[in-house]
Amino acid sequence: MSTGGRRGRAGQAEQTRALILATAERLFAEHGVHAVSNRQIGEAAGQANNAAVAYHFGTKTDLVRAIIRRHSVPTERIRRRLLAVHSGSSDLRDWVTCVVRPITDHLIDLGHPSWYARFSAQLMTEPALLEVAAEEFQNASGFLAVIDGLQRCVPDLPEEVRQERTHMAHTLLVHFCAQRERDAAPGWEATAAGLIDAIVGMFTAPVT
Repeated sequence: MSTGGRRGRAGQAEQTRALILATAERLFAEHGVHAVSNRQIGEAAGQANNAAVAYHFGTKTDLVRAIIRRHSVPTERIRRRLLAVHSGSSDLRDWVTCVVRPITDHLIDLGHPSWYARFSAQLMTEPALLEVAAEEFQNASGFLAVIDGLQRCVPDLPEEVRQERTHMAHTLLVHFCAQRERDAAPGWEATAAGLIDAIVGMFTAPVT
């Protein structure tokens, strides 16, 4: 086979993978991960072969991981840009900005419609899938630096309370973005500002 022929086949395979990935993300966002079969994804992506999803991605967990990575790379890139600006800051708001803006700026880049926020919200309802997402971020140096910087700004919070509020902040960020993503005109700049205000208030609220 000629080099051109191999390149053509490789390009076609890459296009098929991209189509399956985008279709799976949309269906998972709309219906939930466990409610959608690989066969349904393949059919919605126009694949005549029922095994197309498994051929290109393997298991459903592998497919979910591929969708997560599709977005974790650009969000980490945004996070690193923000870190270059705010590294060394002792202002909690700067670090909360580094938490919120990678998500909302990425959603701006995706345009409308998008399904990333709703897909992320679906992951939060499934502990096993949430663990898959956590595994993808455990070696993301930018993400870890942001969490460390945020925690340094609230040294007086008891560890249990800090962990609880971190979980609250993550839940608010993901689900509110999912809600706004459904809007015809999400207004991500205003959404980001509101989320930053709310999360700063969450971390600085008194402990009773």
